Amino acid sequence: MKITRISLWHVPLTSHETYYMAEGKTCDTVETVIVRIDTDNDLFGWGEVCPIPHYLPAFARGVASVLQELAPVLLGADPVGPEALMAQLDAWLPDHRYAKSAVDIALWDITAKSAGMPLYALLGGRRQKDLPLYHSITCVAPDEMARMAQEAKATGISQFQVKLGADRDWQADVERLTKVREIVGPGPLVYGDWNCGATQLDATRVARAVTHLDVMLEQPCATMAECAAVRAAAGLPMKMDELAHDTATLLEAHRLGIMDAVALKLSKFGGVSSTRRARDLCLHLGARMCIEDTWGSDITTAALLHLGAATEPLRLMNVCDLSGYAAPRIDPMGPIRKNGRIAPPDRPGVGVSPDPEILGPADLILD
Repeated sequence: MKITRISLWHVPLTSHETYYMAEGKTCDTVETVIVRIDTDNDLFGWGEVCPIPHYLPAFARGVASVLQELAPVLLGADPVGPEALMAQLDAWLPDHRYAKSAVDIALWDITAKSAGMPLYALLGGRRQKDLPLYHSITCVAPDEMARMAQEAKATGISQFQVKLGADRDWQADVERLTKVREIVGPGPLVYGDWNCGATQLDATRVARAVTHLDVMLEQPCATMAECAAVRAAAGLPMKMDELAHDTATLLEAHRLGIMDAVALKLSKFGGVSSTRRARDLCLHLGARMCIEDTWGSDITTAALLHLGAATEPLRLMNVCDLSGYAAPRIDPMGPIRKNGRIAPPDRPGVGVSPDPEILGPADLILD
């Protein structure tokens, strides 16, 4: 089997509400990139990557340029067994992992389709029927955030990510965490997320003010040393996100004692292949995991669900139904949340079929 064509589309996704985060970051309408890889035996695979602007070293319009650089290696290559081909791509063009993540997902889609199996079967097998979700709450007025949490809890959600720091008011952040914690009651997991946008001082003030609450902190500061200082000052458990993106950063976060939990995002690590390796390391280190991606629709959502389904349930803290936060749905028949949980598709491959009318004509074709 050989790759014969690579196609790419840019599709705007509009969030169900504007997400306000620390340091002025927002997520409203962003562009997702859809990639299709065709082969000479009529099998094809779908991939997706959706960077949030000004968030990480990645941008949607960069994907096409990366694919053009990778085309000499991809075209004519055997797509089955993605890790071998991804190693060739890394040798040809180091890093640019966000763009490569869409390629890797598409290669896994082809590989699983050629085996006639859902992707999770090739990643170790399905460990549970469906997976726990968290619900992300935009950083707005504390009472409004509490209302959003209450509404999400009524749908079965039991894990809540509370965005912090958008107004640079540490006392308001204390109120946000307090009110969400109170409204959802004892039991559910609540964690405050600064998206690495807080100063060590402000994060420490918040953390010390909520030490009496059952809450976790997520990525308060821009460096691991600052995060470790916040952890030492308050003793609250901590989740890593933005700073965790490869083996070295996972090991360093573990060494510093700031990785009770960690977000493993496909586009940060470079796709299913590299995120699976990170997952295995986290299993060894004892960290609980959120398996997700930066943003996106049905393709990346399905891909992360397959990896989540193949993960030890005790270590899988949660996943994210990204496609449930944005419109349009790339595949209206894609996975949806039910009672606070979600299941991967059972169809061969990633199990998602994008709607041609939503995609329209391809923006780039390489053959």
